[in-house]
Amino acid sequence: MKLQVLVAAVSKEINELAENMHLKTDAVIVNQCDSYGYQEFFKGENRIQSFSMAERGVGLNRNTALLHATGDIVLFSDEDICFYDDYKEKVISAFEKNRDADLITFNFKVHESRATYYNTKERRIRWHNYGRYPTFAVAAKLDALRKANVSFSLLFGGGAKYSNGEDSLFLRDCLKSGMHMYASTEEIGEEVFRESTWFCGYNEKFFTDRGVLYHFLYGKMAKPFSLRFLFAHKGEMCKEVSLKQAYRWMKSGIAEGKLR
Repeated sequence: MKLQVLVAAVSKEINELAENMHLKTDAVIVNQCDSYGYQEFFKGENRIQSFSMAERGVGLNRNTALLHATGDIVLFSDEDICFYDDYKEKVISAFEKNRDADLITFNFKVHESRATYYNTKERRIRWHNYGRYPTFAVAAKLDALRKANVSFSLLFGGGAKYSNGEDSLFLRDCLKSGMHMYASTEEIGEEVFRESTWFCGYNEKFFTDRGVLYHFLYGKMAKPFSLRFLFAHKGEMCKEVSLKQAYRWMKSGIAEGKLR
């Protein structure tokens, strides 16, 4: 199986980025900058393609990369990921082990403030546990993605109207389409810590955006899931605003989502 990495980048020098990420497979890099263009070169035997575009939005970036993808397996990535030397072998081995898998999530070493998950055992990903995985943890069979006709939301994520959540919406759509999803315990790289491009604290925008996201994720169950979310994280998120106020903002976001 051929593995291809799909990289979302912003204003990067492509040759330097490929080196910093330790890319050892073919890759498609979509570089959102102030110009348009195409660049191609070989890093060893691996073909690195770069598409430059002036438009912003991580969903648009990843959809563009998917449009140009040609690998049997695609591994989504960000510009701040540094892969281990054996990432290709680990990813391909996981798919060979799980023959029915359409999508597999992998472990990365990340800063503790970003540690929303770590797979300690191999398991099937289902409705109760899909929402915590970032896109850069995901590898999938390209044919399965295209057969399912899934893509990334243009409403959510860095550079879009609402702060984040495009990864959860994408995985939800993969589940709805019937794709078989698994979690692997293999660690294949690390994230180079940088300040978040979208997180500015647990403020009105954070909770309102989360409410909009929950409307799209959970529909009529958005309010009870909002309460569950707030009670689970109140120690961290409700230090400067009350849980009651945070819930008001989330309900406002749910109402906004219904109008879209």
